[in-house]
Amino acid sequence: MTEKKDTVFLSAWRERLQALKNVPPVLRIVWDSGPYVVSLGLIFRVFVSLVPVSAAWVTRLIIDNITAILRGRTPLTPHLWWLVGLEFGLVVVGNVFARLIDHYDAVLADRYMRYVSIRVMNHSSQLDLQAYEDPVFYDRLERARVQATDRLSMIQSIGRLFQQTITTISLSAAILFFSPWLLLLLIVCLVPAFLGESHFAFLNYAKNFRQTPVKRELEYLRQVGGSKEAAKELKLFGLSDFLTGRFTLLADRIFDENLSLYRRRLVAVSFLSTLSTAGYYGAYFWVIYQTVNHVFTIGTLVFLSQSIMNASTSISQIFSTLSGIADQALFLTDLLAFFAMKPTVTSKPDALPAPRPIAAGFEFQNVSFAYPGTERQILKNLNFRLEPGERIALIGQNGQGKTTIVKLMTRLYDPTGGRVLLDGVDLRDYDVEGLCREIGVIFQDFMRYEMRARENIAVGRIEYLQDDYRVRSAAEKSLADGVIQHLPGKYDQMLGRRFEGGVDLSGGEWQKMALARAYLREAQVLILDEPTAALDAKAEYEVFKRFNELTESKMALFISHRFSTVRMAERIIVLENGAIVEEGSHDRLMIYGGRYAEMFELQASSYR
Repeated sequence: MTEKKDTVFLSAWRERLQALKNVPPVLRIVWDSGPYVVSLGLIFRVFVSLVPVSAAWVTRLIIDNITAILRGRTPLTPHLWWLVGLEFGLVVVGNVFARLIDHYDAVLADRYMRYVSIRVMNHSSQLDLQAYEDPVFYDRLERARVQATDRLSMIQSIGRLFQQTITTISLSAAILFFSPWLLLLLIVCLVPAFLGESHFAFLNYAKNFRQTPVKRELEYLRQVGGSKEAAKELKLFGLSDFLTGRFTLLADRIFDENLSLYRRRLVAVSFLSTLSTAGYYGAYFWVIYQTVNHVFTIGTLVFLSQSIMNASTSISQIFSTLSGIADQALFLTDLLAFFAMKPTVTSKPDALPAPRPIAAGFEFQNVSFAYPGTERQILKNLNFRLEPGERIALIGQNGQGKTTIVKLMTRLYDPTGGRVLLDGVDLRDYDVEGLCREIGVIFQDFMRYEMRARENIAVGRIEYLQDDYRVRSAAEKSLADGVIQHLPGKYDQMLGRRFEGGVDLSGGEWQKMALARAYLREAQVLILDEPTAALDAKAEYEVFKRFNELTESKMALFISHRFSTVRMAERIIVLENGAIVEEGSHDRLMIYGGRYAEMFELQASSYR
């Protein structure tokens, strides 16, 4: 059992030492966030760190001077008052510089938070979509987001460590001048405290790592319990007690685990702290003994007692700060690992520009696809074409691969088998950003941006944000203009209830806003993946009728479960178990009397 504990302890220490490798890249991020602020902070810290030993040395000179005057060895001269003034000046300037350090630390914290938050957002947007469908990635992303802003204390700790190190070196040099054994005694007595703090810091990191999934669930329960979307069901289904009970159970589990660690840490750290205090008083006793035996002067006694106390405190702070930095560095592993993640769906160095105009269209050649981490084939040897000016509808039960086809066309994913071609060229040979600019897509789970109405539309092509004509034209095409004209602030109206003065929209009204984004893109290909699910049948028919009119010269693909809409397509593809089972126009498929006709009649019978 003892051997196992020793192995765990050594393993923990190795992990902590390895975690210190995280510090240099983080310091680089800090420097990039504000080099001027960092430089000023370091200059002020150098001066402040030299104040303790300088002030203590001047105090020694003052006391020895006074002692000599009282014993009649020397007369009172202005030199004494100059020393008093010098000490006063050192303390005042040190205090001013300490305030300046606080000021620049606050400025650096703001700059760092802004800089690293932007980096996290930018990097998140560059990663593959498949990452967002992995729970392990979400745990890492959550830790990275927290670490991006919660590790400010580590940055400040590094600044303090720099200051404490200079202070300790200067004080140690002074103590070393009088007796090397004093310094050695202090260090030996303080090392156990450092080891203890470090050990418990590692245990704290391991605890937090284990608790991440539980904390994510707690955050989810907290959001559900106070969200507008869930409020109706919470009341109607009487779910309040269930949610609070689940929250309490999980929160108590975390509390009990935290409390157990806090208690163990309290006992161990208290004992080790007592040992450190004993070391300080052992050194203090030796200095008094030397003074009584006329080896040291009274001034030297005061100087050494102050220096020993300050050095003891400073060395202890260095150990504690190092332990804290190692602790924080462990947490930064996830942030740096997140930044190290690279997307696989990227443009080649010699990528081709997307064709404009598109000549031959899209072609799926024996395309198969399985989502990462699963063996189930969502698509199996799929073959079909989408030609310029053609409108295709995809239908099938949920989970048959309709949305996956859209993701492959837009290179949100690459196929696991076969190829997707555009004008006879593999999509992987085109520039990704250029390809995306030629495709306008609205998914069923489109975003409801709680921004101004014009911004909600302009996200479709953000460079048109200030182009009123294009924004209004897109809104008119999607029938969103009629919604916007009834808003108090028209196109400058804040949407949603998150911010003061915001106006919420109905599901159908939000969908018209989303459709306007697709029209604003002025893309050659338009794809609608069930974006009108919240509209009634008549409203959806009007939207798709308008869609057909506006895409007459474009390639269009849409997914819908309403056959009154689907029949507008020139060609209908029926998917089942990841494969095409039927293909043709509405009339042709009805005559064929297969799966499409069966689903059509089933839906039609519900309206009779």
